[in-house]
Amino acid sequence: MALFILIFFTLMAAAGYLSTLNTGSVVFYLTRDTSFELSITALILFSTALGGVVVIVSLGLREIKNLFINWKENRKKKRNAQVEAYYTDAVNAYLAKRYRDATSVFKKILALDPNHYNTLLRLGKIYRIERNFNEAIRLHRKARSQDDQKIEVLLALSHDLQDAERYEEAMQFLKEVLELDGTNLTALLQLRDLSIQLQQWEEVHTLQEKVLKLHLSDEDKKQEEYTLLGVKYELGKQLLQKEEPSAARRHFKAAIKLDRNFLPAHIGLGDTYFYEGNTKVAAALLEKSFEMTGDLILLLRLEDFFIETGEPDRILKIYHQAVEKDRQNIVLRFYLGKLYYRLEMIDDAFDTLSDLEPQVESFPDLHKILGNIHVRRGDLSFAVEAFKKGLKLKNRVLIPFYCGQCDFHTVEWSGRCGRCGRWNSYVATPILVDKAGNRGLVVSPYNVPVTKESA
Repeated sequence: MALFILIFFTLMAAAGYLSTLNTGSVVFYLTRDTSFELSITALILFSTALGGVVVIVSLGLREIKNLFINWKENRKKKRNAQVEAYYTDAVNAYLAKRYRDATSVFKKILALDPNHYNTLLRLGKIYRIERNFNEAIRLHRKARSQDDQKIEVLLALSHDLQDAERYEEAMQFLKEVLELDGTNLTALLQLRDLSIQLQQWEEVHTLQEKVLKLHLSDEDKKQEEYTLLGVKYELGKQLLQKEEPSAARRHFKAAIKLDRNFLPAHIGLGDTYFYEGNTKVAAALLEKSFEMTGDLILLLRLEDFFIETGEPDRILKIYHQAVEKDRQNIVLRFYLGKLYYRLEMIDDAFDTLSDLEPQVESFPDLHKILGNIHVRRGDLSFAVEAFKKGLKLKNRVLIPFYCGQCDFHTVEWSGRCGRCGRWNSYVATPILVDKAGNRGLVVSPYNVPVTKESA
């Protein structure tokens, strides 16, 4: 600026000198009718002065603009520094689970920067933890508006909606994640679990096959392969309910091919033949499955079938053959004795069951049946002792199935545990055990009582 002023005054001095040499004048017109006479020197000075003013004003405006920009940048830097300081404090409170303090600081950040992405994300998570789902969804939607391709916020929205029990909406966000990244394991597993919850088994089957194509650890792959067995069983059962036995049979057979010991698939395959009216094929299949797996649940289903069809000799023969192969199997011998009792073969039932009594201490159902047998034989004193051990005898004794994963008991068999959701977890054991698997220990009674109607 100083250089410009020096040049300006130098030019003015030069113009003054030239005015002494050029004494002429010119006529200057403002309009067609308005004019006035100026000396050449005055015209030069006026032009120079006008140019100088224009330059000064231009430079002044540029300087003002630069000052404003610098002021704005400095203000932005100060605000960002304040935001970062607040954010550090808020995250520390969040990680320490001091959610009230974290919320207060996060709100200060949003007052300074309403679109601060990480704050929107974390504050939304706090609201979800506090079950304020509407506010969590609002903040996460706002974060998503800044970057609709960011997987993190799509998963957060899905989590919000799942906790709010808006499952269909949650599934849509998971599908958006998979459109962006088809191998995202988190999205695949969450979408699969939601589909299981909604019993959309065809969708579950497709998703589970995608999961198994990913690179998993040996342990995870084994678990996911097991889940595929359960999904094939559920899909087969659903298809059977839709009166599509051929498609159902295909899935049951596929599950058996993957794991010959997967009991639900064997039972599902048998149910398919029962549905089609092929009872002999169904019975033969269950009998073959029992020989293959040795699972007593299959034996119990065969027992019901042969008694209902008036063929008790056939199921007795199967029991006898099984006992001959495994005479040390207390549970198997108990079920044989229970079958005798069910068929009114009282003496055979007593001989079989009384041999078991000294071998296991805590065996309520054994004592129930023995107590009833003593009553029928007139041995009331023995009956009283047995009833003291067994308690609350029903005419027909129903033995609960037991889930070894979650300690759930039920008199209704299912391919999937009604409590923990694990497939193929029910076992047929009337002997009370503790969670470590030790027999003969007194533990809590069965969770599901046998009602008069079920008896």
